[in-house]
Amino acid sequence: MGMSVGASGSGRGGRGHRRRGSRRSLMSEINVTPFVDVMLVLLIIFMVAAPLLTVGVPIDLPETQAKALNSETQPITVSINEGGQIYLQETEIPIDEVVPKLEAIAQTGYDERIYVRGDKTADYGTVMQVMARISAAGYRNLGLVTLQEQDK
Repeated sequence: MGMSVGASGSGRGGRGHRRRGSRRSLMSEINVTPFVDVMLVLLIIFMVAAPLLTVGVPIDLPETQAKALNSETQPITVSINEGGQIYLQETEIPIDEVVPKLEAIAQTGYDERIYVRGDKTADYGTVMQVMARISAAGYRNLGLVTLQEQDK
């Protein structure tokens, strides 16, 4: 009786050692493959969704051969749709309020370019009135937004 207790109690031979040896050892590494797969899928989703988030007012822009501009800050856009309605970002405003709204934004320290988006079927005079009012208020950094021309 003493011998069986000594053999199993020592941990060197006997049944206890074989039982531990037959188990699979625990893996101490982290498998990052699923994490990388998820990150790549999210990257693709955000790359596809990001351009869709910048359009607020549906406007049919004219096409040109100009190159796209890179901007890191959220630009201020003034949009004129086919009916002649004027929008500052996504809010419709009358033409008389364009300059006061831009001046209120300028007080917060905004000194970037102001983008004017005019629908290609919009009245040219309305687009020019909006640009003239913005320019007369002292904003000299104006840009017209167009689409890149597609090869047909």
